[in-house]
Amino acid sequence: MNTPMIVLLVILVVMIAAFVALYFMGKKAQARQDEQRAQMDAVAQQVSMLIIDKKKLKMKESGLPEAVISSVPWYQKGVKVPVVKAKVGPQMMTLICDAEIFDEIPVKKEVKATVSGLYITKVKGLRGGNAKVDTKKKKGLRAWALNKRKELEAEKNK
Repeated sequence: MNTPMIVLLVILVVMIAAFVALYFMGKKAQARQDEQRAQMDAVAQQVSMLIIDKKKLKMKESGLPEAVISSVPWYQKGVKVPVVKAKVGPQMMTLICDAEIFDEIPVKKEVKATVSGLYITKVKGLRGGNAKVDTKKKKGLRAWALNKRKELEAEKNK
């Protein structure tokens, strides 16, 4: 065998090993995510709140409690997260929102939300129904991934 053929075979073997490793790591991560989702659903509460503001901010700038920020891994502190400032009862709170429902949350309106700790998982409009979601098509890798995730969940539920 000549040298270029050996190099190509080594690259092919390394790529196959990487794909196999990613496959098993993905399965493990999916199982962990399902377990966490079940725990969050177990402690979820229905809360009526007035949404004041919503933004995508970095963890350091979000205004969340220091205990929450310190528990986040170092590589996630620079990632932007959907943050919602809301008035829950007499208190002003900063909550983290699920990325899939972030666009559905109406600003300056009262909503009934399912909250698990500091994490908003579902939102229903209290007066006047839910806000209209933008009909313009989003572009990019993140939008494609969200659409694929919704399609997979729809297939899974059927």
